[in-house]
Amino acid sequence: MHHLFSTYGKIPISIFVTSFLVFLVLNIIENLIHYNIGLHTDEKSLNELHMPTKRDWIRIIVTMFVFAILQGFFVMELS
Repeated sequence: MHHLFSTYGKIPISIFVTSFLVFLVLNIIENLIHYNIGLHTDEKSLNELHMPTKRDWIRIIVTMFVFAILQGFFVMELS
């Protein structure tokens, strides 16, 4: 637990970790919605959610991970 509250300069690393985790959770929900919108572009409404394939999950997670790290560093640096 100590490493979560250590500091980078005068900014606690916990800001990075919290920002990273919040971004990851909210973004996974958003990405699932966008994935399903892309699947159902020809339909008028989105009636059900489909889970991505294993390959699509990997692509979504890698992309999210990269942007979550960037977002965490920006929040930490701009705090």
